[in-house]
Amino acid sequence: MYYLIKNLEISSAHCLRLDYDSKCKNIHGHNWNIIIFCKNKELNHNGMVIDFNDIKEIVMQLDHDNINNYIEQPTAENIAKYLCEKIPFCYKVKVVESKNNIVIYEKV
Repeated sequence: MYYLIKNLEISSAHCLRLDYDSKCKNIHGHNWNIIIFCKNKELNHNGMVIDFNDIKEIVMQLDHDNINNYIEQPTAENIAKYLCEKIPFCYKVKVVESKNNIVIYEKV
């Protein structure tokens, strides 16, 4: 099994639709650290699981943008799931919203 890990940082805004009072209902931004985990039993014809640049292109679509344009309820949990589903061979995504707020989504 081949494992690949890609670490990226993006700066993006979002706001959450919550059923309780929270400052997160207002648009605000984070410097997100996104860690992508991919795996495959075989390498492609270029000797890769997936090109690192292909992963970067998908994640960087969210950079300097409002994540609400891509995800209806852009919690860290939903961002992780969204990216995991968009990136080929991805089985896990770690989203670090801040040093104390971290989410991991893993396909089962």
